[in-house]
Amino acid sequence: MKKLSILLLTCVLIIGALSGCASGESDSGSSNKLVIYSPNSEEIIKTIIPMFEKETGITVELVTAGTGEIIKRLQSEKQNPYADVMFGGSMAGFRENAALWEPYVSPEDKNLIEGHRNKTGFATPYISDGSVLLVNKNLIGDIKIEGYADLLNPQLKGKIASADPASSSSAFAQLTNMLKAMGGDYESEQGWSYVAQLIENLDGKIASGSGAVHKSVADGEYVVGLTYEDPSSTYVKNGAPVEIVYPKEGAVFLDAGSAIVKDAPHMDNAKKFIDFILSKEAQDAFGTQLTNRPLRQDTKLGDHMKPYEEIYMIEEDTDYVSEHKSEIVERYVDLFTSVK
Repeated sequence: MKKLSILLLTCVLIIGALSGCASGESDSGSSNKLVIYSPNSEEIIKTIIPMFEKETGITVELVTAGTGEIIKRLQSEKQNPYADVMFGGSMAGFRENAALWEPYVSPEDKNLIEGHRNKTGFATPYISDGSVLLVNKNLIGDIKIEGYADLLNPQLKGKIASADPASSSSAFAQLTNMLKAMGGDYESEQGWSYVAQLIENLDGKIASGSGAVHKSVADGEYVVGLTYEDPSSTYVKNGAPVEIVYPKEGAVFLDAGSAIVKDAPHMDNAKKFIDFILSKEAQDAFGTQLTNRPLRQDTKLGDHMKPYEEIYMIEEDTDYVSEHKSEIVERYVDLFTSVK
């Protein structure tokens, strides 16, 4: 009897496995499920995911974690993928892990602004964030701040909030932005001379992280901060006494991307998601309900966001920066130590 029970159990397990395989095959086409791994903010998740579910009838299973943790998980699951889409993360990160992604270019890609389209064949840009200066209007007085050069004003010594490029991605983006804007490239003595003068004007003060930079400006602890557009726009939208200055020497905007996981279990649904985040509905939500800069040409922007055509933008050499990041950081640390 015991042998018979084991035999029956084995049969049940085999039948269950076979039926699971069968349902797995249909998942790629007809299943109403989509598994998304995302490092995105709660605001983005709570806005975009429900919109997608309502629009398509597809139920999303969401796993949130930091970018590095997600990449490690995807690598460990490579032979048997569980996720369908990674939603969020830098384009550099997607390029560095090209083997993890399924080739796909959305038909909506043609509606994105020039220079911010899917050039890799697998990673889709959907929002962009730029390096900006956040100014406290109650503290600025008659000091003029229109760009990087104005930060060398002696009146601002010790009143500039900045994070450490060695540990903060937004601070590193500011560093490469100012090197390009003030020197033309990442190695010129002119650019690094500017950085040295700026370090001197920081007066040895470095914020604990990127969040502390914009918060300290909004709270009135510093006159100006080297930060990024997304949180800065949130303060403007909420009526804080701050204004955003886009450096007149040029602002670099870097895209966040999304990609379909290689051999995703719900492939059709994954493609629908990529198409959706580029749709006018989703892009308008980024530009009006959220504080992330959308990339679609015909999108709407809220009053808290300056139109693209009013910003002087310069392009970063992302390949160079990615390959030489450690060298750039090392040079900055050496300079900071010697100037400080």
